[in-house]
Amino acid sequence: MEKKKICKKGWDEFMSTTKEMKDFILEQFHLLEDVTARSMMGEFLLYYKGILFGGIYDGRVLVKKTSTNQNLGMSSEIPYKGAKPMFMIEDIENAENVRDIVLATIEGLPTKK
Repeated sequence: MEKKKICKKGWDEFMSTTKEMKDFILEQFHLLEDVTARSMMGEFLLYYKGILFGGIYDGRVLVKKTSTNQNLGMSSEIPYKGAKPMFMIEDIENAENVRDIVLATIEGLPTKK
């Protein structure tokens, strides 16, 4: 499969996320164990060890805003009309950065009781 460049506005074709895109993006989480994606209305929600931390929207990898990830220099993006802003991981191919962002995001999310 030919890799497509992820850019600020998403994949070059600006279309909804395909299974191939999802698979490529999931490969970028290889430094973390147990990152999964679940299909939701044509896009994908991202989970780390069963905890929802973000999603793939139009080829953009977005994570929930938390107090623990606000200092990581990510831009704020709206995943879809009417949604709360989220932070975008712009350099998805930097595995160390991706790992650090996910772990910081998870740290700031409420724990299940």
